[in-house]
Amino acid sequence: MQASNSAHKKPPARVTVAPEAKLLASREEAAQLLSIGQRGLDYLIANRRLPTRRIGGRVLIPVADLRKYARCDHPDRIVV
Repeated sequence: MQASNSAHKKPPARVTVAPEAKLLASREEAAQLLSIGQRGLDYLIANRRLPTRRIGGRVLIPVADLRKYARCDHPDRIVV
């Protein structure tokens, strides 16, 4: 009897979290938060100006590090 009940269970709903409440941001979200393009963000990651975390196949950037980067002045160009 339990087998038939488990077949009708709904998958868990995705939880949406406000960007300011997140701990980690995807590459797309991070680029939007910094108001730069995806290519510029990839450059910052490749040159180790922004740290990343890998969870499975996803590359995530800590939001605290994005805020710290945004507070500093960066006189040099991102992409040459």
